[in-house]
Amino acid sequence: MAGGKGIISHVFTVGAFTALSRVLGLVREMFQSRLIGAGMEQSAFTLAFAIPNMARKLFGEGALTAAFVPVFKSEVESESLVKAARLARAVMTMALLMLGSIVLLCIGGLEIVVCCRDALDLADEGSRRFLLTIRLVKTLLPYMIFICAAAFGMGVLNALGRFKASSFMPCLMNIVWIGMLLWIAFNPGLRLDQRIHRVAMAILIAGALQMVFMLWCMGKAGVHPRLSFSGWADAKVRLVWRNVGIAAVGAGAIQINYMLDQFLAQIASPWAAGVIGYAERLMDLPLGIVGVAFGTVLLPTFAGFFAKRDIAGARSVLSSCVGSLMLLMLPAAAGLFVLAPEITAVIYEGGDFDALATVRVSRALAVYSLGLGFFGLQKSLVPWFQAQNDMKTPLVVSTATVVINAVLNVLAVWLLPVEWRHVGLAGSTVFCAFAGCAMLIVAARRKNGSIGLSAALPVIFRIVIAAAVMAAALAWMRPVSADFFARFGRRAGPILSLFGLVIAGASIYGLIALSLMPGSLKNLRAWRRR
Repeated sequence: MAGGKGIISHVFTVGAFTALSRVLGLVREMFQSRLIGAGMEQSAFTLAFAIPNMARKLFGEGALTAAFVPVFKSEVESESLVKAARLARAVMTMALLMLGSIVLLCIGGLEIVVCCRDALDLADEGSRRFLLTIRLVKTLLPYMIFICAAAFGMGVLNALGRFKASSFMPCLMNIVWIGMLLWIAFNPGLRLDQRIHRVAMAILIAGALQMVFMLWCMGKAGVHPRLSFSGWADAKVRLVWRNVGIAAVGAGAIQINYMLDQFLAQIASPWAAGVIGYAERLMDLPLGIVGVAFGTVLLPTFAGFFAKRDIAGARSVLSSCVGSLMLLMLPAAAGLFVLAPEITAVIYEGGDFDALATVRVSRALAVYSLGLGFFGLQKSLVPWFQAQNDMKTPLVVSTATVVINAVLNVLAVWLLPVEWRHVGLAGSTVFCAFAGCAMLIVAARRKNGSIGLSAALPVIFRIVIAAAVMAAALAWMRPVSADFFARFGRRAGPILSLFGLVIAGASIYGLIALSLMPGSLKNLRAWRRR
């Protein structure tokens, strides 16, 4: 791919399918917030679902993919797809056997815990939340195997430049999840704990479908996903697992920190973990469409450049992509910050999700939005190191941010009022994203000299101005819009008002961006057509 322009078409492909997935995810969250609420059951589910997600980030699209893709890509670049496929099968077989053993051991351990439930006071809310969490974890554990196999397939396809199937895969999860929520809606007699357990079952089914789909796509791409017990001692396989070990320590530190966040959220209040989860999913809409799309495409792209020792090409791609990333992320951050209450109310409020929950989620969402640019930038910087088989630098940075985050989270729970503790947890995450970006940039400059980011600074400065003007305009229009659309009723009025504000904000930002940097938007449209 030549320069930044060549990969933008892939970014748009990934972004388009990710946008579909995120929209389906919003529909899913709208149903779930009304059918489950933001109480104890949602908090138990959030904690239980975090465990297979942790394994996914450790063994699936996190450490394993980051370690595997550069080595696999180097084999493909040497025009040896047969060797690359042999490498993929050996690594996949080893990963699945390891995950299967872990799942069996964990299920056995949880069975022992369940057998001791008579010692708990079931009249106590904390005990009931604990038992529900254990039940949900037991249900979701096999999902670890399914999603990690699917994520491995995504890595193979992305390295081969086939982004459509891998970016469509998350849609399957949301389709099945929404289907289960619709079934729950037509069975109102179910208790909340029964409802959330049905949701967990839907996730398990969806994970199996995702695995089958991705393995089928691997076969269509020429990498047939059969088990292989040969080649385990190959030097390239050993290199993958050496890098997995290093990357897993860093990813594990992040996930341990995430679990600490969940634990502290449970201490902060019974509802905090669920509230933070709702806010994160709203923030994930622009991050997933734009930030994750860039990160997904950049890893195999950088790997290709570094395999050919073309560091100048890698610099050009990074500079161009960071400018394009901020062109989309910063206005999204400004809009989320200003319109957090309206967005939360329209998407979530209703049924078991009341006005107080809206206030709590919107506070966390506003704080998370301040870090949206840093979250996206971090997803673009980490592949720079991973593509060079350098897993140690991201490890050092993630470990440092984990320590900072843990200290700030403890202080937030200890010092802030109950209603603001979850906001402190969100603020800690944002600060650590900023610190992580700063450390990654410094490390990249030490490793490779200039990485080309200085060329993007003038564009980013103009983007900040355009986003700030848009935010000020939206803040002024909010009460005017609410008053005008109130005549359409309590339900339709807020929806129409939010829609009008989004259109107005996008128009204002677009006009200012065109006047300050006419070339950027034109280039973005041209790149999309490539």
